[in-house]
Amino acid sequence: MKIGLYSITYLGCWYRGEALTLPELIRTAKEFGYDGVELDGKRPHANPLDWPKARCQELARVANGEGIEILGVAANNDFSNPVPEVREAQVCFVRELIRMTADMGAKHLRVFLAWWGVTRHPKLATYDIAEGYWPIVHAKFSEPEIWAWCRESLIECAGYAGDMGVTLALQNHRPLIKDHHDVIRMVREVNSPRLQICLDAPLMPDRSAAAMMRAAKDVGAMQVMSHFGGEFERNPDGGVLGMHREDGVLTESTNQYYRDFARAMRSIGYQGYTSYELCHQLPMENGETVGIEFAHKNARLAAEFMREIIRSEYALKPAEPASPQPLAAV
Repeated sequence: MKIGLYSITYLGCWYRGEALTLPELIRTAKEFGYDGVELDGKRPHANPLDWPKARCQELARVANGEGIEILGVAANNDFSNPVPEVREAQVCFVRELIRMTADMGAKHLRVFLAWWGVTRHPKLATYDIAEGYWPIVHAKFSEPEIWAWCRESLIECAGYAGDMGVTLALQNHRPLIKDHHDVIRMVREVNSPRLQICLDAPLMPDRSAAAMMRAAKDVGAMQVMSHFGGEFERNPDGGVLGMHREDGVLTESTNQYYRDFARAMRSIGYQGYTSYELCHQLPMENGETVGIEFAHKNARLAAEFMREIIRSEYALKPAEPASPQPLAAV
């Protein structure tokens, strides 16, 4: 696996302070030892309204000059809205993101089925408001109806992706997707080589080693993107400890389940990216949310953390890339 830095980490919404520009993000990724960057498809980073072709190509030149790959773009789309005009606007948004992804020379666009969104209230980001709004909007509709709207939109967008040489990567992300089986089901129903999978370990309901391995085998060669998250501290022995924050409190160590995930990815020959994202509400210090220094510290340690895991797990046994598998009808 290669290691990417997902730009949401520096979007300026979770910590107190301004966003990095994308050239600054690229230079930061190089300084911290990342192989590539994944660009969040919204302002102030990579909303396609702000990125005509010439500007995309200039950013690609900056990245190439630094030896950093623009590995992909992340769409924060919602194909589940019961209002057709809203879904059509989302399809148009994703089509423009596909165009921008191609103009930047990137291969993949991460997509959702459904997404509640993020609000800034009053200054920093929160999921709470939008998470509460989403079930109200969908209350009068069945899950099969919602699923069908998402499938229809993805089929259309997979066509646009094919026209522009981009591959969509469907993430195992709530609220509509429950586990990797739902992702595989949708990919098979869309039945396009331009829709593949982004399986993320933190989003799996069962993060045991056996579950990671089963999911990896099920996904196989359809796996084209991934992400990891959390917060990190330096151990007394010099290593890096990864932790998960839940309701403002650091809880379980992530070291073992990321190691299990890397082992599962190695077993299917996955050689794509896993990208670090810092995208949750951060701790308070002296009555204020932490600043950008907190993001710098965690992004730096995250690269070291994952680099060590990949180095050790991928060295266990040579793995051959998984052979592409035909999509079976459901």
